[in-house]
Amino acid sequence: MDILVSKAAGILTLEFKRPERKNAITSAMYQTLADALNAAQTDNEVRSILIAGQPELFTAGNDLEDFMKTTRANDGVAFGDRPVFQFMRALSGSAKPVVAAVGGLAIGIGTTLLMHCDLVYASDSTKFSVPFTQLGLCPEFGSSLLMPVAGGHARAAEKLMLGEPFTAQEAYDMGIVSKVVAPIELLTHARAQAAKLAALPANSIRTTKRLMTASRKAQLEEAIATESRLFAEMLQGAEAQEAFAAFFEKRKPDFTKCG
Repeated sequence: MDILVSKAAGILTLEFKRPERKNAITSAMYQTLADALNAAQTDNEVRSILIAGQPELFTAGNDLEDFMKTTRANDGVAFGDRPVFQFMRALSGSAKPVVAAVGGLAIGIGTTLLMHCDLVYASDSTKFSVPFTQLGLCPEFGSSLLMPVAGGHARAAEKLMLGEPFTAQEAYDMGIVSKVVAPIELLTHARAQAAKLAALPANSIRTTKRLMTASRKAQLEEAIATESRLFAEMLQGAEAQEAFAAFFEKRKPDFTKCG
């Protein structure tokens, strides 16, 4: 299984387990994640949720080959109903607290999804990136709103516009990460924090989370809707086509020919 789903001591653990592809996420993996998160909301045994990879590998983001095949499939499924959207809606809308343990790589949606978690712990060797402009695309799933709110416009613009990798310390300074730890401590620390949440009064935790997110809920939903519409349009554009062609042909893209 590329996603390991387990439950113990009140904690639902969702683990990326596709190291041979750097934990790149496929449509099937998104569906597994979405289904598990949705089921957790009505499972009284689940009091907190932990999302993790391996200590030195969180996720390289979307599996681009699978992504291109599924997002452009003529199967009658609306863009906003595809598994990746189901997963992000389930994550963003989770009433139960979500902890993330991030090590190694957190690329694209691997960084974006963290902004919808509650507690985020990263190893000091983690590299983050949101390289959407490098793919001829735009930010996704509220990152154009959440990243500037967390870290300020100037730092967010540097990350979102240039799309270059940044360190765990930078992610901490921007408010994306709760704490930076050594790789050997990552999973132990994140699981211990998830256990603390699981031991606290469930209604109190969920009410606190709801109050913290309520004021931005409508604004976030609007941002996600706008991003998704533009993302879908840009996916069909010349810049994205050149970026993906260059990726698969293992060459540098030439965006000057795109106008």
